[in-house]
Amino acid sequence: MAERAGGVYARMDGRPYTRVSNKKPRKSYVKGVPHNRIHNFESGTKRNDYTVELILRAQRDVQIKHNALEAARVAVTKTLSPLGNEYFMKIRTYPHHVLRENPLATGAGADRFSTGMSKAFGKIVGRSARVTKNQAIISVNVKKDQILLAKNALRKASMKLPIPCRTEIKELAEGSKTAASK
Repeated sequence: MAERAGGVYARMDGRPYTRVSNKKPRKSYVKGVPHNRIHNFESGTKRNDYTVELILRAQRDVQIKHNALEAARVAVTKTLSPLGNEYFMKIRTYPHHVLRENPLATGAGADRFSTGMSKAFGKIVGRSARVTKNQAIISVNVKKDQILLAKNALRKASMKLPIPCRTEIKELAEGSKTAASK
């Protein structure tokens, strides 16, 4: 069965489904959680001499699939590749929420052997990060002369996400503790 579009899971319904336990006395119904597709949450070089931090923020509450976060990460690192390691990028969200889907038969004659079921529990199909309005999704630290390239990288990353995003530019004091030094 083909994978559904990320927008199908973008709406936040109810509580997050994250209960995974390896302890024997406690029963967990989350079986076979898929691996996280995000390979690296950080890229570039952590240093204190970056002068500007650009932050990609969500403009509304949403769930972002791990596939979309990985695609955004790849877009940022590919766009910033001319800088070598003269930047620091960090993904600020983590996909804890487990997504479920109740697959139904489609096509000709599907109504004869698949009647569906009201509020079916479904099988696990992926993971997503729950993001609230104005929460930071990705941050990039660069030097002042590289702002345009970093802004373009975050613009490309926002196209991979199921919501509109805005880029916030923050000046950093010399030698201050930032995302790069944490």
